[in-house]
Amino acid sequence: MLNNLTECEEGDGGPNSQGDATSKESSPFINSSTSDVEKSQQYDGKNMALFEEEMDTSPMVSSLLSSLANYSNLTQGSKEHEEAENNEEARKKTVQAPRMGTIMGVYLPCLQNILGVILFLRMTWLVGAGGVLGTFTIVFMCCSTTMLTAISMSAIATNGVVPAGGSYYMISRSLGPEFGGAVGICFYLGTTFAGAMYILGCIEILLIYIVPAAAIFKMEGLEGAEAEAALLNNMRVYGTIVLSFMALVVFVGVKYVNKLALVFLACVILSILAVYAGVIKTSFDPPDFPVCVLGNRTLVSKGFDICAKTIERGNATVTTKLWRAFCDSEFLNATCDEYFTNNNISQIQGIPGITSGILAENLFSTFMEKNSMLEKRGIPAVLDPEAPDTNTNRYVLADITSFFTLLVGIYFPSVTGIMAGSNRSGDLQDAQKSIPIGTILAITTTSFIYMSSVILFGACVDGVVLRDKFGEGVNGNLVIGTLAWPSPWVIVFGSFFSTCGAGLQSLTGAPRLLQAIARDGIIPFLRVFGHGKANGEPTWALLLTACICEIGILIASLDAVAPILSMFFLMCYMFVNLACALQTLLRTPNWRPRFKFYHWALSLLGMSLCLTLMFLCSWYYAIVAMVIASCIYKYIEFCGAEKEWGDGIRGISLSAARYALMRLEEGPPHTKNWRPQILVLMSLDAEQNVEQPRLLSLTSQLKAGKGLTIVGACVEGTYLNNQPQAQKGDQSLRKLMEVEKVKGFSQVVISSNLRDATSHLIQAGGLGGLHHNTVLVSFPRNWKQAEEHHRCRNFIEVVRETTAAHLALLVPKNISAYPSNGERFTEGHIDVWWIVHDGGMLMLLPFLLRHHKVWRKCKMRIFTVAQMDDNSIQMKKDLMTFLYHLRFDAEVEVVEMHESDISAYTYEKTLVMEQRSQILKEMHLTKNEREREIQSITDVSRGSIRRKNPSNLHPQRSIAEESVGGSGEEKSEEESVRLSRPRQVQLIQGKNATPTPTSPTSPTAPTPAAVSPGEEVQMTWTDNTEKPNNPAVANPESIKDMFNMKPEWENLNHSNVRRMHHAQKLNEVIVKKSQEAKLVLLNMPGPPKNCTGEENYMEFLEVLTEGLNRVLLVRGGGREVITIYS
Repeated sequence: MLNNLTECEEGDGGPNSQGDATSKESSPFINSSTSDVEKSQQYDGKNMALFEEEMDTSPMVSSLLSSLANYSNLTQGSKEHEEAENNEEARKKTVQAPRMGTIMGVYLPCLQNILGVILFLRMTWLVGAGGVLGTFTIVFMCCSTTMLTAISMSAIATNGVVPAGGSYYMISRSLGPEFGGAVGICFYLGTTFAGAMYILGCIEILLIYIVPAAAIFKMEGLEGAEAEAALLNNMRVYGTIVLSFMALVVFVGVKYVNKLALVFLACVILSILAVYAGVIKTSFDPPDFPVCVLGNRTLVSKGFDICAKTIERGNATVTTKLWRAFCDSEFLNATCDEYFTNNNISQIQGIPGITSGILAENLFSTFMEKNSMLEKRGIPAVLDPEAPDTNTNRYVLADITSFFTLLVGIYFPSVTGIMAGSNRSGDLQDAQKSIPIGTILAITTTSFIYMSSVILFGACVDGVVLRDKFGEGVNGNLVIGTLAWPSPWVIVFGSFFSTCGAGLQSLTGAPRLLQAIARDGIIPFLRVFGHGKANGEPTWALLLTACICEIGILIASLDAVAPILSMFFLMCYMFVNLACALQTLLRTPNWRPRFKFYHWALSLLGMSLCLTLMFLCSWYYAIVAMVIASCIYKYIEFCGAEKEWGDGIRGISLSAARYALMRLEEGPPHTKNWRPQILVLMSLDAEQNVEQPRLLSLTSQLKAGKGLTIVGACVEGTYLNNQPQAQKGDQSLRKLMEVEKVKGFSQVVISSNLRDATSHLIQAGGLGGLHHNTVLVSFPRNWKQAEEHHRCRNFIEVVRETTAAHLALLVPKNISAYPSNGERFTEGHIDVWWIVHDGGMLMLLPFLLRHHKVWRKCKMRIFTVAQMDDNSIQMKKDLMTFLYHLRFDAEVEVVEMHESDISAYTYEKTLVMEQRSQILKEMHLTKNEREREIQSITDVSRGSIRRKNPSNLHPQRSIAEESVGGSGEEKSEEESVRLSRPRQVQLIQGKNATPTPTSPTSPTAPTPAAVSPGEEVQMTWTDNTEKPNNPAVANPESIKDMFNMKPEWENLNHSNVRRMHHAQKLNEVIVKKSQEAKLVLLNMPGPPKNCTGEENYMEFLEVLTEGLNRVLLVRGGGREVITIYS
């Protein structure tokens, strides 16, 4: 938590600060770069020769301690603003550490912010409505909440240096930028609405108790809703005027607000002392505040001068103003209000005194409905239940419906303000000592004042006066003022100046809080509010604060605004407690607060109280506040600047990850929870760029952001020499993952050869129980070329290793033809060729793909192969039942494959395959030996061609072999060539000839070419014209003749011939059924157990997938991945 002086001045208060220049906390002991000469001079003679090369990163202890001693975290606060206005050079001077102690720096500011408008304007009404017991419960809950929050805040504030920013800084550095930004905005909104509440309280005191005649909208003669609307309109007009004036004062200079702060605080203290003095006086000399009651209803005192119906004047009985208010004339025979006629007028003492025993009457709650009449307990009244109420404007009426939770929401703002000390941490001489002592002492003092006030008000003042919110029954006096000594005006003017000062403080503090958030750069759209005047005054933030404050002014009701700011403050306090609890439970090494009187249980209790009070105050306001905080949280998460502040949420993530990994170690996941956790094997070019980006597109379409994805790549070399290339490759992978929206991890492994590096990735990928269960690798391109032979061998080794490790394997062929994430298929099919059961991978993959928008409109088709002795009709029924239980929606087709003789084409294909294998074996011989081997193989091939019968050669075909040693690029696998097109075949000796690719649409029977490079050999055979799709000779007699003509076929490996025959036959069926499919999924045959048949294996795969545009070869991991059970 160390910031050097320069960054602190710029980052927290400087005029050109941007806050988001770096995501790391700076350190005061990072040396600036110096030249070698300066370095040698600097450390010469200091016995540091052994360490001088590391001085840039590991400074001497003396320089470290010197930097720490000169370090100051003072931001450009109130003192700097004053200096900046008085002296233009102030910003260039080094800021001196201020000298403010616990009392002036923390205790008195907290007192001023906690004691305020609610105490003077609403506390008596709260006691009257909620009763002494109910109100004491509310006060105790709220004060307990703030005390527990103060304990948590003290622990956080003493855990290192806390620059100005108060709760926002503490929460953001403890819970991370997301929580910090959300709570910071909530705290800002709470402070802003607090300013509106103070201004409304100021206007209420002005218009009701000081100069009622100043009202623009007159309320005399108005009743009910009209009178209420007139009062609210007056509040709006005067509130806007006062808000504008206060904003102008704050804009002109904060120094005026700071200089008046002590005056406002003195007004608060004098007012409270006057109340206590009045309470003491009531014990021996209660004040005379009569309240006039008709029956048991309290009368508004402004409508009459004498509390009587008639008076004796001389020998005559004369009616009073009160009579004329309820009767149609002043004469005794006038028609009067029925309730007025049936009930007597009585006068009670509004403040009977502390010794009167009125406490028992005020002990319990008296909640009232809106517009109900204020009634005195214990006085009988004659009332006709069926008679309508008349002359209601003559009685004191309840302006709102009161209930317990409403009282909680209205009262809670009176205990806010506990952050005033931590907000001034930059101005304190010893913040780690002053903040806990001053804050807890201030809360203790104010809690005593509030709790004693509840009891004293209930013991001194009559219930009807307590419930008279605006003092209408006591000549329009402020109710708490009637109790004060020596005069009610002490309270009136004291509370007026107190509310004015609190409003100015809110308008001063809120813009600076917003400016601090904006300069941190975590909320991009707020960055404009980080700018201000030349001296750092937050001009734009002040303008926004005034606009939001005006919203509260337009609400116009103090009772309606109070619950709003209660929500935001409670949200802030809740996260302060959460931050302390998390840091304590996680036991992070940096959590070493000097304040030792904290415990995680107290923090959790405080957090629970905050949450309870939020919903007690107003459940719908609580939900709105949480939605606002959640929206800000998600906005920062997706759009905000990334910050690394060592926050507790990161610690939670680590602890949760460790716990989850340990749980995963208990056993493999159940089949219902199985999903492909993919290791993607990517290849990098010489510039460390990704060669096949479409692999990640396919990964994104398979995963849709779920599960584990590890994107691995290999770099050949040693770790010390090739680390920069590995880092560059890792950056390329991360950038591509971000583009393709693949959520996962990248890993680049350095090894002496690519084969070992790939093996290391497969073995060591993941951590503990969270490891991959599926490997995705692309089918090797140009595998028939000699220089690509190592890739072919690596691929086969990957197949072997995944089989041995019981990992599933996905091999997309022709990956460049796969769709990107931006493409959309509006129709088409995903065809699954289910040849052997692999645990259900073949059926699960299309289901996962169709969750992605690229494949969403494709339909799924499942083909399975029936042998001669299978009942294909029953197989189809069983498969449809199986898919129904699996909840898969797919078309089903059973393909019958009949036994057939092995064609001449298959023999020729197998012959050339084995010849190629032999040639590749000889690649490691000397050049002369290699030439002799190729010559002998070619001669044998020519002999077999010459022995063919020319009379049967129609239609003519050219059989070509793809280059074995060429250096050219292989053409795309989608290219179609007609069956009758002649194809050239070359067996290349050396590396100078150009290869000719094989057409994928028809089976090929390549033969070796001439001895010298470039020599071409054509071979043809007779094909059955009635079956153009079958390149083999279907006539058994013809096949027999060919056996007679080609004795070298008899020397072929019959296992290879059989495999080639089945691959070719299966390919014919797949091409016939699925050539138009958008994707074909196919069981991948197992690899050879030894190294002798590796090239043959690749040839089998090539024949099996020939003529198909997009093929995904799939091997299961040896376990079931789908289940019919729920």
